[in-house]
Amino acid sequence: MTRGVYVTGTDTGVGKTLVSASLLAALNASRVRAVGMKPVASGCESTSDGLRNEDALALLAQSYGAPDYALINPFALQNPVAPHIAARDAGMDIILEPIDAAFNALSTNTDCIIVEGVGGWCVPLSDTLMQSDLVRSLDLPVILVVGLRLGCINHALLSARAIVADSCEMIGWIGNRTDPHMLCIDENIATLRERLPAPCLGFLPFAENADARRMGAHLGAAVTAISAACRPAP
Repeated sequence: MTRGVYVTGTDTGVGKTLVSASLLAALNASRVRAVGMKPVASGCESTSDGLRNEDALALLAQSYGAPDYALINPFALQNPVAPHIAARDAGMDIILEPIDAAFNALSTNTDCIIVEGVGGWCVPLSDTLMQSDLVRSLDLPVILVVGLRLGCINHALLSARAIVADSCEMIGWIGNRTDPHMLCIDENIATLRERLPAPCLGFLPFAENADARRMGAHLGAAVTAISAACRPAP
């Protein structure tokens, strides 16, 4: 059966979308038919086609085939705030069933689905739903994106601890250099390698206006790990 991974982050703005889009580009270049999914997105803009999210569109641009936007982003929320608050403002509840249905529909013509989370791991989806509930419902392993900047060790270790405590499988982490002036970056990376409970699957260098196809070249280990969880392309 088609599977994939759930991409979460140590915080908002650490590069989950860039990593997810780069993974999609690299997987498709290696003949693994991969599609992106952003089940819940806040901060959507009104367009003639309805609400659209910049991150979801970035995933769609790197996806195999031409999947329907509604499958990529089942819950599109306008206000740029935490999803449970944005959903409340929109008069709706985020529930698992439409997300499960969209995931299953995307699975019919693809080998692998890269599911990008929202915010950090512990951001709620509703008053009763956490991201861990979604991950368990989709039965996906987790990749943690670590924004390489001051404070990343604490954020990464706490996030990893929470993922494991929520009975989810963390198969690796990817570093994304968000601060080009970060001090002692090699020492920070060494600490992350030593203390995180899963292997490093790659690093993305700092780049203005980063291109997903170029960045995908840095994620060979991640592509190998993800491909192992997905059926091979025919």
